[in-house]
Amino acid sequence: MTCAYLTHADCRLHNMGDAHPESPARLDAVERGLRDARLLDRLRRIEAPPASREQLLRVHEATYLDRLNNSLPDEGIHRLDPDTALSPGSLLSAQRAAGAVVGAVDLVMAGEVRSAFCAVRPPGHHARPGRAMGFCIYGNVAVGVAHALAVHRVKRVAVVDFDVHHGNGTEEMFRAEPRVLLVDSFQHPYYPHAGSQPRPGFVPIALPAGTGGPAFREAYRRSGLPALKAFRPELVFFSAGFDAHRDDPLAQLQLDESDYAWLTHEVRDIAEAFAGGRMVSALEGGYRLDALGRSVAAHIAALADC
Repeated sequence: MTCAYLTHADCRLHNMGDAHPESPARLDAVERGLRDARLLDRLRRIEAPPASREQLLRVHEATYLDRLNNSLPDEGIHRLDPDTALSPGSLLSAQRAAGAVVGAVDLVMAGEVRSAFCAVRPPGHHARPGRAMGFCIYGNVAVGVAHALAVHRVKRVAVVDFDVHHGNGTEEMFRAEPRVLLVDSFQHPYYPHAGSQPRPGFVPIALPAGTGGPAFREAYRRSGLPALKAFRPELVFFSAGFDAHRDDPLAQLQLDESDYAWLTHEVRDIAEAFAGGRMVSALEGGYRLDALGRSVAAHIAALADC
């Protein structure tokens, strides 16, 4: 079975300004990296569906969804927080981003593919139930997780978040949900300045600025991978942010493409053992465009075992 690649042209409609690092050019960089690695033609390309209000309401408050709809500008941008803004096409982009993850869940649960990557934007792991945050509007992976729990009756879902920032939105949404395990590696102390304390269902891997690949891998060997194996997930998600790359301008970790490939291989082995190989990955951060393209290619090559 092939690896699905879900994306949509609407994901380029969200535009927070020419100087904003979370730009439509990120998706161009992803596709360029996949073409350079000769991977794009080996993936099953699928148009991402839009998320429905019902799907979004599993993790977001109705008042928040209404507030977004009422705030959408006819032109220009409307700021939701210092980092996050709406443009006229933003909600179309965000609906496709969350809907891609839902569609990917349906594909892997139906056995049509074993894995899927969602090349989407805006990212999602900072979005909270009732507010946008940190470039994120809807909790894309969280919407997919909630769909897996509600519709496919998955009993144990694991999320591996390797973005350089703590996925505080995902953590908040499933804080009281015993069917979800979040393993989250991130630079600390750093935005959003939270997430360093473990709890049941949450394994933080807090890394100081300057951490490179060997220490990153050892941290996963010590806590993240054993926790995943003990949990025995039936479905695995990646919040795939590539801003821990040594060339990325927004943080100070020192990873490279080989580290993303290594972690993906390690998690894929766990998914093979317990989840029938079922994995869904969604793009989060990554703002140095050439590094982003190479890193996504390394991640997908490991995800698809090609």
